[in-house]
Amino acid sequence: MAYVNGSVGGGVKDLYGEDSATEDQLITPWSFSVASGCTLLRDPRYNKGLAFTEKERDAHYVRGLLPPAVYTQDLQEKRLMHNLRQYDVPLHRYIALMDLQERNERLFYKLLIDNVEELLPVVYTPTVGEACQKYGSIYRRPQGLYISLKEKGKILEVLKNWPEKTIQVIVVTDGERILGLGDLGAQGMGIPVGKLSLYTALGGVRPSSCLPITIDVGTNNEKLLNDEFYIGLRQKRATGKEYAELLDEFMHAVKQNYGEKILVQFEDFANHNAFDLLDKYSSSHLVFNDDIQGTASVVLAGLLASLKLIGGTLADNTFLFLGAGEAGTGIAELIALEISKQTKAPVEETRKKIWLVDSKGLIVSSRLQSLQHFKKPWAHEHEPVKELLDAVKAIKPTVLIGSSGVGKTFTKEVVETMASLNKKPLILALSNPTSQSECTAEEAYTWSKGQAIFSSGSPFDPVEYEGKVFVPGQANNAYIFPGFGLGLIISGAIRVRDEMLLAASEALAAQLSQENYDKGLIYPPFTNIRKISANIAASVAAKTYELGLASHLPRPKDLVKYAESCMYSPGYRSYR
Repeated sequence: MAYVNGSVGGGVKDLYGEDSATEDQLITPWSFSVASGCTLLRDPRYNKGLAFTEKERDAHYVRGLLPPAVYTQDLQEKRLMHNLRQYDVPLHRYIALMDLQERNERLFYKLLIDNVEELLPVVYTPTVGEACQKYGSIYRRPQGLYISLKEKGKILEVLKNWPEKTIQVIVVTDGERILGLGDLGAQGMGIPVGKLSLYTALGGVRPSSCLPITIDVGTNNEKLLNDEFYIGLRQKRATGKEYAELLDEFMHAVKQNYGEKILVQFEDFANHNAFDLLDKYSSSHLVFNDDIQGTASVVLAGLLASLKLIGGTLADNTFLFLGAGEAGTGIAELIALEISKQTKAPVEETRKKIWLVDSKGLIVSSRLQSLQHFKKPWAHEHEPVKELLDAVKAIKPTVLIGSSGVGKTFTKEVVETMASLNKKPLILALSNPTSQSECTAEEAYTWSKGQAIFSSGSPFDPVEYEGKVFVPGQANNAYIFPGFGLGLIISGAIRVRDEMLLAASEALAAQLSQENYDKGLIYPPFTNIRKISANIAASVAAKTYELGLASHLPRPKDLVKYAESCMYSPGYRSYR
């Protein structure tokens, strides 16, 4: 075929030589910068689909590129929700929602905000867990930054490749402990993406100021290493000095590129790294670990709310944990701090109300030498106890909390013993996803003969037992972290302190109405989540100002109103 004067067959100009280049010749990927015509329709931030008005279709050269119907955003939402409900497989819903996010950002967030209770289990636990397991197969377009060992020495340059420059929140994972599913390597990206979509939908943080990052140092998951579709580095995990140096370069590059007030949320790191990173960077960076601090804050809120149902104070209770990892020790420490705040007793004293069981049994002082550093504060005087059931009988807890990541561990005998010891035993089965839950809602209510107050990490449907309907609570971190992050942003916080977590817990517990308590709920319904987030943000911001850690001065008079005014709204904008 002959090429004449830079034109290709049919007389179309080949300006950049793309069509006439042979496969081994280099070409330049040129792009237009003016959002009009097809470019506008392909930009998820500005695309409105069939909601472009007649005037906009003419002004922005999209006339004829769309069918003639003009929809409202509400009609688009109705059509999409109808389509989503046709899918029987939750993963298919997840893929459809991710496609929508890449096609029409505002419509995606409108869907999520207006249908939060229905869609939260799709974009977050439990479906996001399956999405991460299959991320290599369903991967379409990059939704965040991948920083691997290949980028060592160049992380600052990699951050500069991200198109948005005004970033306020980064959620980062290294994929080593995704939910209760273990090491998923680079496929853990689904977690930061899901968390940040909730920062926007529930906390009102602008999508353009959110950045999901996965740090890829390899994986120890043999199945992934042998999977031809795996998207990450094919090597065993780097550890020790190599790992620490990469993380250190990352943390310094983030601060250098985005400044002092960038919030870095650590997500789903393995226990040892999670505690080390939080200890190392909490004095120099604005860092927050959702698995340790977010889980603790949301569980403490549930415990504070439950006092309305069981009576007494927090200090009147005895707590037994199954699982002494990030979540377990994080929750335990925050409970001890809150009891200390209420009773003025030293935290070393209040810790004695809290007992932890790990894979080797009850954590007691005779095991002190062999314990990891984060378990040592919980080693109390007691003879060794191997099994959870025996620990329940010996400690006689009023509250049983599961954060083990192992399913079916709250057996019939354990729940029955809790019910025989307490009139209203509080049972929290927090492990995610649903398959890893220590027990189901039905088991908790049936085995306790309707006595238990039950909450879980993943959602469960209401349960009918002997003619009464029980509505299980969901101790979902999504109650806390979006509002918590918003509070840090609106106050211009430069560090995170435990007092802010306590403020967030107390603010969430205060959001329950009498009607909620009458139904036996210890968490408010998700339908009001943006109002709840605004109140949490206001409490966190107030505490930040009080501690002298805020940089946005002067302090706004009405922090709740200010938080609401800062929240992103997904309604379409009109174009000139």
